[in-house]
Amino acid sequence: MATYKECLAKLCSKAKLDRDRGFNELQSIIHQCNEDQIAEIQNEVLELLGDESSSWESKHGGLSGARCLLEQGKVDIEEDETCIEGGNPFAFKVIGIAMQMLDDEEFRVRIAAGELLGILCKAIGAEVYERCKDQMLDGIRSNLERHGLDEDSTDCQNAEPESIMYGSPATSSRLIEKRSMNTSQILHDTAGWRNLETYMKGLQSVILGCGNNFNEYVDQELLDLIFEALTHTNRFVRETGYYVCSALVTCGAKEGSESYSEATLTEENSIYRHGKTFAEYLGKGLADNWSQVRMAGSVATRKFLVSLPSDGSRQKFFPILIPRMCLNRYYVAEGVRIYSQETWKLVTKGDGKTLVETYIDDVVDYYVESTESDNHAVREAACACIAELGSKIDTSVVESHVPKLLETLLICFNDDSWPVRDAACIASGHFVLCFPEQSKSSLPALYPLFFNNLQDNIPSVRQGAAVSISNIVKAYGVSEQEVVFSKIKEGLEKIKEQKATSEKYTAMDKSPGAYSVVKQLRDNDMDLHTNQTMYSCGSLAPKMGRGGGCMDHQFRRPSEPWEFADGCVHLLAELSHIPSVSGPVGKLIPAMANACSTKDYTHYPNFLETVCKQLPNLAKGLGKRPFKMYLELFLDYIFDALGSEIALTSAAASQCLIELCHYLGPGIVRGRVEQYNSMYLNQFDGISGIPRS
Repeated sequence: MATYKECLAKLCSKAKLDRDRGFNELQSIIHQCNEDQIAEIQNEVLELLGDESSSWESKHGGLSGARCLLEQGKVDIEEDETCIEGGNPFAFKVIGIAMQMLDDEEFRVRIAAGELLGILCKAIGAEVYERCKDQMLDGIRSNLERHGLDEDSTDCQNAEPESIMYGSPATSSRLIEKRSMNTSQILHDTAGWRNLETYMKGLQSVILGCGNNFNEYVDQELLDLIFEALTHTNRFVRETGYYVCSALVTCGAKEGSESYSEATLTEENSIYRHGKTFAEYLGKGLADNWSQVRMAGSVATRKFLVSLPSDGSRQKFFPILIPRMCLNRYYVAEGVRIYSQETWKLVTKGDGKTLVETYIDDVVDYYVESTESDNHAVREAACACIAELGSKIDTSVVESHVPKLLETLLICFNDDSWPVRDAACIASGHFVLCFPEQSKSSLPALYPLFFNNLQDNIPSVRQGAAVSISNIVKAYGVSEQEVVFSKIKEGLEKIKEQKATSEKYTAMDKSPGAYSVVKQLRDNDMDLHTNQTMYSCGSLAPKMGRGGGCMDHQFRRPSEPWEFADGCVHLLAELSHIPSVSGPVGKLIPAMANACSTKDYTHYPNFLETVCKQLPNLAKGLGKRPFKMYLELFLDYIFDALGSEIALTSAAASQCLIELCHYLGPGIVRGRVEQYNSMYLNQFDGISGIPRS
């Protein structure tokens, strides 16, 4: 086993792996050390910390060693904890050294110093915070704004990252000049917020170390400072501010406070006393455009609500927090989405539906407001939440808001971002099904949008449109069948107009366009390099606007006939599950098979893939007997797909035969194949997964 001297040497290593190993080993052997050895370790640690000219690794090692001693209880604290000077000399010296190192040049040393102060607060008490309070708050205050930078530099530093990358000529010229800067100039230009994050993380550690004892130190000065950080222009500052806030909101929680009256709770819990302000700032964090800040705000919100002693004390903050928490369950960033779903279960205790119904006015207002966000991910989540209102919330509660919500969805249908269009389409379909009377007046406006999505360039948008249009037929029955089925017939017949090549789109990149942005091929056309899409540096998605045209939008390629037919195949499969329209669906199946006969175009395998995927679904919708009469119409096309060089198409055909065998019976399908063309039997028998009769 390593000696404590070897452990201390590892703590000062240049390699992080060695430093971590040294800390763990010191924790393991420190319990076996006698008092003399502990005193030696303390002296060694103080020696490491006392040399100002030593490397940052040595300082960091000394701080880690002191932390290890304190965490393992190897530093005696005098009973009179109200006077730090009367305590253990080692602890007293370490406090001063840690405070001094909060301004060290190396950020890892500053972080370790802040964490050590938090450990000292836990071991000694809130008196440690009293000692370092002024330095910490002044450090945060002085670093919240940049100082000593000229106007141009400040503008560039405060600019949003996308405006720096793709911004104005003035900004670009300043950046070109910056390339010639020397190292000291660049360091100066980035040093304005250098210590801010570490000071705030240090404050967070101190708050957590003090626990409930920090409650009495929550004053207006501290709150103003933290709230200023929560609205800072720099997203990293806001993120750190919310993590500090998440530590702060827990300090008011006390055992037995569940029985406190409103007056007592307000008097003794400083967080509850300022709860309305906290809730407002937490609401801003939950709605921040940056996912990292939104995540930090979600963490702070959960801790804020959980720290409150009773359901009654939480309810006064629900009008602000419930709508934002609810929307984040659908947010595109997976970490935010999963964490918000867990928070929702924890806070609502299975009663989320009732809470949404209780605060429905606030929920609807926030959802509508979110559809106007500059962030396309927020607009998408808002549309998904609106769909949820239509499908899960009691109709009597939502009924009065239906016109407003439908109007909002109609605008979202024209969004630049295809996920937003898709979510708006699905949400509209839900509303038509759940509120047929209120939605009927919107059908003339909805039909063109639904049918445009049915032939969208994005496959998932076409599928969503098929589901939504089928909801119209479910809601209105015979009265709307003619419109829908005539459109399907048109789409299946129009595939004959599909051109073999895409000469019309030679200026377009043939690769799939992310976020429905179709890229033009590079050339010297000035139109390709001016007035172009602004990109968000929070993701690779373009900064797409809300609304702005439909199929003729500048970022969307016009649909091709095969895409229209592809959407109609999806729609037929959805309609087949509605018993009242099985007859009209059956009449169009030959037209669907006939559409497969048009083969001379590039995306024919894609169309075949859709047909193969939807045939089993169509069979289950129509029933075994009705479908058998149409099976042979598709056998040539299924086996064409099976032999395709496109792996996805071939796999879809194989899976199609497997599912048909499971549904109709392997003997029946094999018999039909043998009767139609016995040459297909070898391929059929070679498919693994088909049950043998």
